[in-house]
Amino acid sequence: MANLKEIRTRISSVKSTRQITSAMKMVSAAKLKKAQDAITQMRPYARKLHDILTHLSTSLENIEGNIYASDRPVMRVLLVVVTANRGLCGGFNSNVAKKTINLIHGPYKSYYESGMLDILLLGKKGGDILKSKGLIAVGEYNTTVDKPKFETAASVAEEIMLLYSSKKYDRIDLVYNQFKNSASQILTQEQFLPVSIEKDEAHHRRPDYIFEPSLEYMVEVLIPEALKIQFYKAVMDSQAAEHGARMTAMHQATDNATELIRDLNLEYNKARQAAITGQLMEIVSGAEALKS
Repeated sequence: MANLKEIRTRISSVKSTRQITSAMKMVSAAKLKKAQDAITQMRPYARKLHDILTHLSTSLENIEGNIYASDRPVMRVLLVVVTANRGLCGGFNSNVAKKTINLIHGPYKSYYESGMLDILLLGKKGGDILKSKGLIAVGEYNTTVDKPKFETAASVAEEIMLLYSSKKYDRIDLVYNQFKNSASQILTQEQFLPVSIEKDEAHHRRPDYIFEPSLEYMVEVLIPEALKIQFYKAVMDSQAAEHGARMTAMHQATDNATELIRDLNLEYNKARQAAITGQLMEIVSGAEALKS
């Protein structure tokens, strides 16, 4: 059994750790509220923009030359992996990295083995995990995930769109954690390019409309805008999911520290009682020796 001084030192250390995890939990809870409100307000706009594109899909067949909606043979693939720059958030980063590795050794195995698959990183921690597995990224945009702003995300999205329009890549996927609630995230693989627009049979039964400006112009403007919004939403989803995962992880760490302190206090009391009992036995033995 450890001596009393060692147990007291451990109790003091665990209490300090509990204070840190409790503070981090409260900070993450505050950040989560802000990030959750932002993504909740963002989703209806992104959904409505997608509905508008779907509404125009009946006429898209007659429009040629939109590079982002073109369907061409897939020769090269780019995976855009969105994680966090910091840890202490449970399996948030490792789950995205694991999903990426599963994609590389699963559906995209032939592209990876032939050198036709690349990785683009948003977030340092996910990149560290992938690099430890021997996967090297072609680029990193780590600052984008710290405090997501539309201008910054749109700039990165434009660079990714340029990679597609220049035909360097024929398919680009996003891999990230989608925010569900503070306790859970949805691991998501999402096709970014080419643009995939679902066509509803109901749209074919609707009457024709006169578009002003022209349908061609509207689609040419809306598709790049929708791509920027889609990318920004993915980054915001990831940030909200990160704060939720960190809050949950710090809550569990605080509870574990509390339980460990309780166990250490019990061990300390037992050790203290044993020490007192030993001292009493020594006193009694000494007194008996004096009598004899």
